[in-house]
Amino acid sequence: MKYKRIYLEEKEKIRDLSEFASKIVKEHFDSIIGAAQNDYMISKFQTPESIEEQIKHGYEYYEVFADCIDHEDGRRIGFVSILEREEELYLSKFYVEKSFRGKGYSRKMFEFVCKKAKEKGYCRVSLNVNKNNNAIYAYEKFGMIRAREEKNDIGNGFFMDDYVYEYTFD
Repeated sequence: MKYKRIYLEEKEKIRDLSEFASKIVKEHFDSIIGAAQNDYMISKFQTPESIEEQIKHGYEYYEVFADCIDHEDGRRIGFVSILEREEELYLSKFYVEKSFRGKGYSRKMFEFVCKKAKEKGYCRVSLNVNKNNNAIYAYEKFGMIRAREEKNDIGNGFFMDDYVYEYTFD
């Protein structure tokens, strides 16, 4: 697998990632949180402008490509976004295109995130996940532990009702 970081000056890649992310998020989360909240969250977190703002504030975005014989760079299967915090690396976004789920790619992506955490001097990765998201099972298979619950007001009368998961290593 290949991971390609997206930088602030790469406006076209950011626009393309926004479209890719919105498609994945729409397909996955409409049935979990409802179309109205999902559309609001996409407009708040997945637009090119919001991705640019996140990058300006320290978020790192990586496109993920599967190795494929018929594509020089492979096929883009997902992306991750990470943020350095005081005591941990926060996994902000972790998305895999539907046709590539359940094939071991998520585990490799999580290993990439852990490698980044170690390179940056952290021994913990954390993430928020909606309480009804079936990705919880994958995170638990990776060895992540549910640390707590959070309910965050994101505006417009909507809340993110999440579990916070952590993975700690030496």
